[in-house]
Amino acid sequence: MTAPTKDKPWLFRTYAGHSTAKASNALYRGNLAKGQTGLSVAFDLPTQTGYDSDHELARGEVGKVGVPISHLGDMRALFANIPLEQMNTSMTINSTAPWLLSLYIAAAEEQGADISKLNGTVQNDIIKEYLSRGTYICPPAPSLRMITDVAAYTQKHLPKWNPMNICSYHLQEAGATPEQELAFALATACAVLDDLKGKVSADDFPNMVGRISFFVNAGIRFITEMCKMRAFVDLWDEICLTRYGVQDAKYRRFRYGVQVNSLGLTEQQPENNVYRILIEALAVTLSKKARARAVQLPAWNEALGLPRPWDQQWSLRMQQILAYESDLLEYDDLFDGNPAVDRKVEALKEGAREELARIDDMGGAVAAIGYMKGRLVEANAERIGRIETGETTVVGVNRWTETTPSPLTAGDGSIMAADPEAEADQLERLAEWKTARSAAAIEAALAALRSAAQSGANIMPPSIACAKAGVTTGEWGATIRAAFGEYRAPTGVSQSPSNRTEGLEPIREAVQAVSSKLGRPLKFLVGKPGLDGHSNGAEQIAARARDCGMDIHYEGIRLTPSEIVNAAIEQDAHIVGLSILSGSHLPLITETLQMMREHGLAEIPLVVGGIIPENDAEALRKMGVAAVYTPKDFELNKIMMDIVVLVDPSPVPAE
Repeated sequence: MTAPTKDKPWLFRTYAGHSTAKASNALYRGNLAKGQTGLSVAFDLPTQTGYDSDHELARGEVGKVGVPISHLGDMRALFANIPLEQMNTSMTINSTAPWLLSLYIAAAEEQGADISKLNGTVQNDIIKEYLSRGTYICPPAPSLRMITDVAAYTQKHLPKWNPMNICSYHLQEAGATPEQELAFALATACAVLDDLKGKVSADDFPNMVGRISFFVNAGIRFITEMCKMRAFVDLWDEICLTRYGVQDAKYRRFRYGVQVNSLGLTEQQPENNVYRILIEALAVTLSKKARARAVQLPAWNEALGLPRPWDQQWSLRMQQILAYESDLLEYDDLFDGNPAVDRKVEALKEGAREELARIDDMGGAVAAIGYMKGRLVEANAERIGRIETGETTVVGVNRWTETTPSPLTAGDGSIMAADPEAEADQLERLAEWKTARSAAAIEAALAALRSAAQSGANIMPPSIACAKAGVTTGEWGATIRAAFGEYRAPTGVSQSPSNRTEGLEPIREAVQAVSSKLGRPLKFLVGKPGLDGHSNGAEQIAARARDCGMDIHYEGIRLTPSEIVNAAIEQDAHIVGLSILSGSHLPLITETLQMMREHGLAEIPLVVGGIIPENDAEALRKMGVAAVYTPKDFELNKIMMDIVVLVDPSPVPAE
């Protein structure tokens, strides 16, 4: 009997990077030695938003959610002893994608690599940054122009490179329904391809369509998520054929990588996340027709803090066992012809087509950013509401909450602590880099970059020249900002209350009572200090507070502590709530509290939310923070009542 032929497994990745380029390089080489087959680089927030590590907004953020890359020297250190010509590298980078790819090319050339053989991906999806993640630099139109500049450049010089990874991952993290995830991601792809048409020849265009890849999310609803992937395959083929006339089926293939859902990971009973991650991984590997080309899995403890190398090894081993020990890769698609699957796929496609038509009527994805953002906030509010009422069961959160203490989280060793010296080390090396450069070479390189930005020339050649001259990330970003302008994305939180009523009446009465005592509506200032753009939590807090009758002031993301304090003064706030998910809560809250005291605002309660280890939460409370909320605090109505009591510990009912 002949043994069945096995398919090749997908690329095994772990999303990694922290502290410094040197420390991240050691982590990468260790992961590769353990059997990882591709790199997935996480950059810190200053790098993602085009600031140097020594910028005011970078304070406390350096090396926290990824590796800081301020110049070619950092990129050189990041990939030391890793032959880039042989590597498949995914870089999760968007607004600064042209710059980081330029640094990567320059570092590869220093290694003696044949640039045409470089293999990998830059995410380079800026539209989802306006919708869900917040690491944008400039307005949508020039951002789209830079995306297609990268694509056109890679077509000619890096033929194996994926110039864009349409990222629906963060759409689901922001609450998108499967239909919205399908439609918003495909609308982004259409916006890019529409713009790219004028930058490559008609003969090269089908190949460019074939180089577009996707990065998706797989949630816990296994059947729905698997059907979503089959729907993605069908819809992408349909769009490529009917909208763009791509006849060759190989260029219409839906190529995607995946990170399974992080939104559903729980701080409570975090060991349950093991099962969630495995089920979610099956959704993107079982169906051969819609199998991912690359998979990266979160660690079981990501809702607690920064995963350790052991936790990343655990995620890798799950993939290896699935691919090599099971018989998953030996069979044709198990779901072809299944009537239940076919019905669900068709329903998802129909819902996505309706959303796509609506977005097209608005002028496409760029024009519909405000609409899409509002839809995500609404969908996330509905998701949270279902968990609060128990309509959606989350094991260990709203059912079966009784638990034996987990030995995995005993003590302080269940997560990795950020190196407290890493930021100082990075700043010292950055200062040395700036001192050692040729000022004339920097000035000439930046002038060429500025000229290209203003003239409409492709941004990549002058960016590569800047990388080789020693220009820094902040200098590149400042030049782009000067050429194209700054931008503040819509928050998605309208001023009009929603129709939500579940459990709100007692809170509304309490808010009204306190407002009567204050002589004006209870003013709640919600802010996001630092560079963390994950605004989902802040948006839901602001929306629920609005529905409870509070007067909300929410400006969105990327605020300095001084801007928050000035807003508290101007708005005459009764309470301030800050959301920080990047791990920079201690330095940013310390600075905010100090400034509040200096401006006579010490009596105003400050509450904080984020992924905050208990030791840090205790430190924040000792500093004077009135309350700390983490992912386990899913009952927003309870938080709303806490806010009322903090403003007035003895509210009286409204007469």
